[in-house]
Amino acid sequence: MRRAFVMKGKRLLWLWLHGLIFFFSLSSLCGKLAASHALFSSGWFFFYGLVLAILLIYAVAWQQIIKRMPLSAAYANKAAAVIWGQLWGLLFFGETITAGKAIGALLIAAGIVLHARASGEALEQEAA
Repeated sequence: MRRAFVMKGKRLLWLWLHGLIFFFSLSSLCGKLAASHALFSSGWFFFYGLVLAILLIYAVAWQQIIKRMPLSAAYANKAAAVIWGQLWGLLFFGETITAGKAIGALLIAAGIVLHARASGEALEQEAA
């Protein structure tokens, strides 16, 4: 019973972590949108204000994540922001995803999965 509870809680924590990384990636999107406006214009202030708000919320939530999981596991997953950045570039700015970028994203995803599995095994051993 305890192991099932630990596994469910662990999955939820990983979902929260990746939701937070998605949220963090929005700061880059807003930063790029801010850069498309004249410095100190209302558009610039709006998007730069969003960047600051996102980073403030992210900082508080990140502290809660790392309180509940190993720092090395949480930090290794931050690389997923690169994948989100590629998606934002494609969707909002018409950037192309080259074969090299796609391969790089796949390598990042593979590294995250490998690291998460190793971290998960360590957490299971601690719970047992």
